Amino acid sequence: MKQFAGADGSGARKSRLIGPCSRLIKHLESKDHILLLTTSNRYPEHTWDAPKTTQLALRIRDHLKQEGKDVTLLDVAKLRIHTCEGNISSKRGNGCGVPEAKLPDHAKNPTGHHRCWASINNQDDQLYKVSRELFKAQAVVFFVSTRWGQTNSVYQRLFERLSWIENRVTTLGEAPIPQLKKLEAGMVLFGHNWNDEQVLKTQKQNFKWFGWKTPAALSFSWQYTTDPEEESPESYLGALKEFGALLKTGLPR
Repeated sequence: MKQFAGADGSGARKSRLIGPCSRLIKHLESKDHILLLTTSNRYPEHTWDAPKTTQLALRIRDHLKQEGKDVTLLDVAKLRIHTCEGNISSKRGNGCGVPEAKLPDHAKNPTGHHRCWASINNQDDQLYKVSRELFKAQAVVFFVSTRWGQTNSVYQRLFERLSWIENRVTTLGEAPIPQLKKLEAGMVLFGHNWNDEQVLKTQKQNFKWFGWKTPAALSFSWQYTTDPEEESPESYLGALKEFGALLKTGLPR
């Protein structure tokens, strides 16, 4: 990975992205089955525009494929994933992930471990596309944007719908899902001016509660400015410029 310093003296700023990206890619190169999940979105008709986290995930996917790795990228924003039904705290008690919630479709649920009432109650639900790949993966990386000091709604919808993975162990007292025992999980989190580090810390704790390993190399956050009041048009253009320099100079092609 190539280091650089811009003529505008912003080399230190640019290295904030290059270093963590380099570590992430190097770690993923040691894995054979990798799942990348993008969650930021744009208006579908604007095909000329793509979220920064999605651009980064695509570049990493292409590099890993060139290295001969089995890597899958799913754009979660384009999947039909219904809202979590809140069965953890229903009037009947905690019914999340109970055996009766097993998705009865072998093509969608080949391991038999996908248990979610919302998958049964909504025939068009596509959470199974994530769980099928998750059960194959050695490492999963979520690519997420921060919006109003929290993860974006696409990620939050997805993660709430995966609650049965954690609930089966902590509440129902079952053994961990075998396919996920050694799973490593990380997050690449991009924001503009507020709360990214705290959001990343929270999500890494969530991964640990799910029983997933969280090696440091798989996660990092990038926040363009530390001033939460900085909302000028110039600052957003500056973020685009800084990120664009990473894609041009700091990542493998």
